[in-house]
Amino acid sequence: MKKILHIPNYYPPHTGGIEQVCHMAVSSLSEYEHEVICFNDCRNTRISSYEGIKVIRVGTFAKIASQALSFGYMWRLRAEIRSFNPDIIHFHAPNPLVGFYLLCVLPRRVRLIVHYHAEILTSAFLYTCYRPFESLLFRRADLILTTSPKLRDEAKPLAPYHNKCVVLANVIDTRRFDLVKAEKDRTHIREIRTCYGDRKIVFSYGRHVPYKGLRYLIEAEKYIKEECVLLIGGDGPLTPRLRMQAKSPRIHFLGRIPDNQLKYYLHAADVFAFPSITRAEAFGVTLLESMYCYTPPVTFSIPASGVNYVSLNGETGLEAPNSDAVEFARAIDRLLSEDTLRLKMAEAGHRRVDELFTSQIFSEKLKDIYDRI
Repeated sequence: MKKILHIPNYYPPHTGGIEQVCHMAVSSLSEYEHEVICFNDCRNTRISSYEGIKVIRVGTFAKIASQALSFGYMWRLRAEIRSFNPDIIHFHAPNPLVGFYLLCVLPRRVRLIVHYHAEILTSAFLYTCYRPFESLLFRRADLILTTSPKLRDEAKPLAPYHNKCVVLANVIDTRRFDLVKAEKDRTHIREIRTCYGDRKIVFSYGRHVPYKGLRYLIEAEKYIKEECVLLIGGDGPLTPRLRMQAKSPRIHFLGRIPDNQLKYYLHAADVFAFPSITRAEAFGVTLLESMYCYTPPVTFSIPASGVNYVSLNGETGLEAPNSDAVEFARAIDRLLSEDTLRLKMAEAGHRRVDELFTSQIFSEKLKDIYDRI
C-alpha cells in the first residue's frame, strides 16, 4: 500500500477549491494510506482525525497577500515526513512558503507531485522573491498536474516544464446535484420560481471579491432587455459596496446558500452568470455545477484560465469580451430570449460534465498517476 502525504493550504471542514480537490483525492482512493498536513486558521497546532484520516493543522500567526505564515511549519513537515515515511508527496500550489519549506526538507527518495491550481497574482513583489524557488520546485517535481489544458499551455511559469505536465481537471460530485426525491425537489424549485413571480432567473453565486467581477454583472443588469430577476448568492468583503451599486429592484442578494439548497437554485435558474475577469479564476467549479443542472452559463474571456475550457463558447454557453458589461448583458438576453438555443446548450453542458468532470473520472485518473509515478 503506497503512502501519500497531501499538502494543501487548508483541509475540510475549511472550505475552498483546493481543499475540495485534496479531500476528493483522499476520500476516493482508499487503496492508499493517506495523511494530510496543512495550515490551521488560528495559532494553535492541532492533530486530529478527519473521516478516519490523520490531519496535522499547523498554527499560524498572520497572513500576507493570502499566504498564511507559520515558523513551526517546516519543523512539523520534516517530522511528519520522517514518521509517516511517504512514497509520494502531493503538494498543492500556490503555497509559496510551504513550497520553500518543502525544498528544504524533501528527501530525494520521495516522489513529488506538484498540483498547480493557479498562478500567483496577489503580489508581484512577493512572487518575484519566490520565483527562483518555484522553478526549483518544478525542477524537483516528478510530475506537475494542471487543472486545464489552457493553464498548462498558457501559464508562463510552466513553459520550461511541459514535458512533465499532466492535465487533471477539477470535478464535482454529481450526486449532490441530482434530483433524487423528484416531487420534493421539484416543489422546492417551484417555490423559488414562484417567489420571484415566475420570471426568468439569472443566477450567480460565489465569494464577493474583486476577481469574481460581480460589479460587471450588476452593471450588465442595466442593459438586459428581457424580463427577469438577477439572484446573487454568497458574500464577502465587497458585499456592502455591491449592494450600494445595485439600484435595480430586479437584483436580489441571497447571502450564503446552504449546500443542501444550492441545487434548487441551479435547477430553477435559466442562465448562470459567471462574471470572473482574471486568471485568478483558474477553473470555475461553479460552472460545472450549473452546467450539470442544465443551466447554461455566460462567462467573460479570460486568458490563461480554464474557465473557457470548462464552458465552450457557442456549445455549452456564451462568452463575452473581458469586462464588457454591455456584451455580457447581450449574451444573457440571447439565452433568455432563444429558448431552443438555451435548451440545446443546457443539454450539451450537462453532457460535457458527465463525460469529463465527474468524481469517478478524477479518481480513476489520479489512481493511474499514483500507480505509475
